[in-house]
Amino acid sequence: MKVLASYNLKGGVGKTTAAVNLAYLAAANGHRTLLWDLDPQGAATYLFRVKPRVKGGSAKLVRGRRPIIDAVKATDFDRLDLLPADFTYRMMDIDLNERPKPNKTLRRLLSPLKNEYDLVVLDTPPSLSLVSENVLQASDLVLVPLIPTVLSVRTFDQLAAFVKELKGRKPALRGYFSMLDRRRKLHQEILAELPAERSDVSSIAIPSASAVEQMSVRRLPLVAFAPSSPAADAFGELWREVARLLKVSAAAETRS
Repeated sequence: MKVLASYNLKGGVGKTTAAVNLAYLAAANGHRTLLWDLDPQGAATYLFRVKPRVKGGSAKLVRGRRPIIDAVKATDFDRLDLLPADFTYRMMDIDLNERPKPNKTLRRLLSPLKNEYDLVVLDTPPSLSLVSENVLQASDLVLVPLIPTVLSVRTFDQLAAFVKELKGRKPALRGYFSMLDRRRKLHQEILAELPAERSDVSSIAIPSASAVEQMSVRRLPLVAFAPSSPAADAFGELWREVARLLKVSAAAETRS
């Protein structure tokens, strides 16, 4: 079982959009996939039309008093399940801090799922906290959406420095461009220059598009309702890169 996180210190940069579409693509390509919505705002949960509630909330889940699989909900899509957000997740830092080796709790919680899923996708809150440290410790690959601006690149550098200082297990980091506006000179310049300068930044760019904004109206992944759109093509390319980095097949054998 591989673990992929969609994470950034900043909010509003396309984390949830990526998590939802990549989880959908993984499932559509034959992988048993779980999307865990860790953000108490519950955007991914909303997009999949699931009630944002976990019985017992964050405390019961983190303490292991309820098996994590019992909180999982099915979605409308084959091979794609959701562990919904809960507003009590806003207290998850406190709940985690009460556990032994608190920065490794999420990894321990996910361990029993290794025979149930091929891929777990973590949609994360925008913060640098004990929750995010748990995400980093649990993940094999962390995808970081970057709006092509100087401050966004600086934030990526801060995250890379933080990961470097982590003790023990470290995830691979992969930046990619989000909300690209080709009419903006700065966006074009950073898109052309940064991937050439850094091996941890992809040249893949998700365009700023009205189709992406329609996700919240339709409550569906973009790649499900607009599969021929430029943004869907970009997510397809991103999925293939993720599959390569995680060393899983881009199109797995479909299970019945």
